[in-house]
Amino acid sequence: MRLDKYLCESTELSRANAKKCLHRGEVTCDGVVVTNSAFKVPAGCDVRLLGEPVMVRGLRYIMLNKPQDTLCSNVDEVYPSVLSLLGVPKAYSLHIAGRLDADTTGLVLITDDGQWSHRLTSPVKVCAKRYRVQLADPLTLPNPELVAQFAHGIALKGEASLTRPATLEILSPTEVLLTITEGKYHQVKRMFAAIGNKVVGLHREQAGRIVLDSDLGAGQWRYLTQDEIDSV
Repeated sequence: MRLDKYLCESTELSRANAKKCLHRGEVTCDGVVVTNSAFKVPAGCDVRLLGEPVMVRGLRYIMLNKPQDTLCSNVDEVYPSVLSLLGVPKAYSLHIAGRLDADTTGLVLITDDGQWSHRLTSPVKVCAKRYRVQLADPLTLPNPELVAQFAHGIALKGEASLTRPATLEILSPTEVLLTITEGKYHQVKRMFAAIGNKVVGLHREQAGRIVLDSDLGAGQWRYLTQDEIDSV
């Protein structure tokens, strides 16, 4: 890896500022001052900036309990990005694996491992996601009939084909758990709109085998365990 890139990936420095540090002679490799930004850092090299050791970060895998009025975006817009909630270096360089609407809460997975993120979000991989849904009106169809309707697939407005089979668990007349294996635009809201109801609360609880940690309050996060990472 080039030395300027190494500095960028192990510190908060931009590429331009990393080069300035090099030109000022502030960087050593195995005790020798190096000013060439294209210098290839050998394996096991002791790289120091102003005498302090710097090491390239490993890949990061993060679980966040998304609060309302935040965006699954790498920029702050009308609402702040969920990345603004992370106290990690270069948070805005991370990738959000699977987005939620601003008014939707719950499990968001964040990483800088592109292949891992792809396995979560690719339609080909069929990663199931479970949502807790609050409805404006009590359900009117008998439970078995409604469960079967979601299992068969729902015809969404403007869509030529039915949704993939979904699993509906009815907790009360106005609260359900819904598990889907695709990610159409506003899919959960549109599925209930198709049966004449309205979603007034939406919270993602699970993606694949990763379940939102019940100890995380809204806006809190933690790194994934190795078992959680390996489950994807």
